Amino acid sequence: MKCLRCHNEDRRMFAYDHGVYYCRKCVAFGRLNVGEQDQRPTIVSKKISVEPLLRFRLTPEQKRVSRQVLDHLLNHKDVFVYAATGAGKTEITFESICSYLAQGKKVGFAISRRQVVLELWERLSSAFPTLRVVAVTQGYTDELDGDLIVCTIHQLYRYPFTFDLLILDELDAFPYAQDPLLHQLVKNACKGERLCLSATIDEQLQKEIDAKKLEVVELFKRPHGKPLIEPKIIQAPVWFQFVLLRLYLECFIRDRKQTLVFVPTRKKAIWIKRMLWGISVESIHAQDPQKDEKMKLFKEKKWDVLVSTTLLERGITIDSVQVIVFQADDPVFTQASLIQIFGRVGRKFSDPYGKGICLCQFRKKSILSCVSTIQKMNRSV
Repeated sequence: MKCLRCHNEDRRMFAYDHGVYYCRKCVAFGRLNVGEQDQRPTIVSKKISVEPLLRFRLTPEQKRVSRQVLDHLLNHKDVFVYAATGAGKTEITFESICSYLAQGKKVGFAISRRQVVLELWERLSSAFPTLRVVAVTQGYTDELDGDLIVCTIHQLYRYPFTFDLLILDELDAFPYAQDPLLHQLVKNACKGERLCLSATIDEQLQKEIDAKKLEVVELFKRPHGKPLIEPKIIQAPVWFQFVLLRLYLECFIRDRKQTLVFVPTRKKAIWIKRMLWGISVESIHAQDPQKDEKMKLFKEKKWDVLVSTTLLERGITIDSVQVIVFQADDPVFTQASLIQIFGRVGRKFSDPYGKGICLCQFRKKSILSCVSTIQKMNRSV
């Protein structure tokens, strides 16, 4: 007795119904009886000759990494690109995407978070205007096939044995990193090579690297050549952190800079928004039904400040944004999440500088490790 989706073999995790057994471990993805495979949508593969439209030319470092990645993939090796935030990880996948499409192979982009899927879908649609790029995530499941598929990792259950090249962006992020079921969905969906991208390395990823299951390619220099922003750590009681938060926001607003304020919980996001009276501010969190619209309006500069949970820690690019982390010593802010959060600053050619403020009561290991890792990346350039 074995589930062909999640490979569950624990008899306690099967249920009997009308003469057949089905798996309870992955039933959230739809009931699957023992011996059955997920039904794959009609997938069309064809040879496509395409070149990306780039706003900026790739730097020599990006070209070098792009070529190394493709060489490894063509030798049927899985690759991990360890790159600084804002170093152009997405752009260095373009050469590999074009190569696989030219061979008539299927390419997929899988990401843990829905918000990042939608942003990446827009970027890829702009870079490849002649391709039919589809986003498959909550609220976007009517169209399942395209020349290039971008989806959340959860949606990979729809694509068993589909992708010749599966690009996994931020694979150390929640919930993928902690969920063996999602790891199995990736294995099922990828029949060829994996191209993994991240600015941080977790324990599971390090095990794969140590076991030589991944070829590692590094890129720590941002395209504009400026260093990563090193956060300023300020220790203070919680009440004074709020005072400092307001003072910094008023300074940034005077300088006509937008600010992302990261907080540990949804309740604190709502509370801080209410307390910042007199400031143009909105809050956002994963359960917010208007999160897509709020994100769009913030990019259009509708508000000066957006208070967010870790929902926006990865994959989001906003011009000239400053970042403040409130109660950065909360356990929700790991070393990896803090590196990603402060990586939102200084990503654009037009404004490669900015401020990252880390407000905390205690200088926890996660905060110190974040700063030392950023410093190490800057020294490696």
